[in-house]
Amino acid sequence: MEEWVTTYEAARIANYDPDYIRKLVRANKIEARKWGQSWQVHRDSLLEYLKKTESLGNRRGPKRIDNP
Repeated sequence: MEEWVTTYEAARIANYDPDYIRKLVRANKIEARKWGQSWQVHRDSLLEYLKKTESLGNRRGPKRIDNP
């Protein structure tokens, strides 16, 4: 079953800023859909993106936010 999460929950899962999640959506790097007035992110698409970025290692680009 497909699972969709809000951009805020996607940000929490990825440990990214919600604005960066929205940027990924606009760049078609992760799958998302408009549901009412809010956007939802496809969880598997997000996890696949995270796996891909982890494999790149310490290259330039946005870094994950460290939560205490």
